[in-house]
Amino acid sequence: MLEVLRDHLGLTGAKYGCGEGQCGACVVLLNGQPAPACITPMSAASGQDVTTVEGLADGARLHTVQQAFVDAEALQCGYCTPGMIVAAVALLRERPRPTDTEITTAMRVHLCRCGAYGRIMRAIHLAADRIAGQP
Repeated sequence: MLEVLRDHLGLTGAKYGCGEGQCGACVVLLNGQPAPACITPMSAASGQDVTTVEGLADGARLHTVQQAFVDAEALQCGYCTPGMIVAAVALLRERPRPTDTEITTAMRVHLCRCGAYGRIMRAIHLAADRIAGQP
């Protein structure tokens, strides 16, 4: 699926990382659940709802999680960020107020070579606060 998204549809947010579904760089939402696009065949996506990081924004307005990642400075090189953002969206839909342990568990397959894990954790908590209507 990753090749189709990037090379045929021009949706380049999901990145090629390990090619084995172990690094999280290529994660998209498949029916609202995180899925590694690098090992998910297109046949599995046929007729399903596929959301990439590009599909989260509402025009020029970023999704709450996207904006929280910007505001918390949770991206450095940005390579891992799209996969982390879509995974965080799925997490917050299931667990609107996740604990640090729940965030760590949900994000365990996402590798950040820059080591921005603390800021990523803050970004997810910030997004949860904003979704809940807290400043």
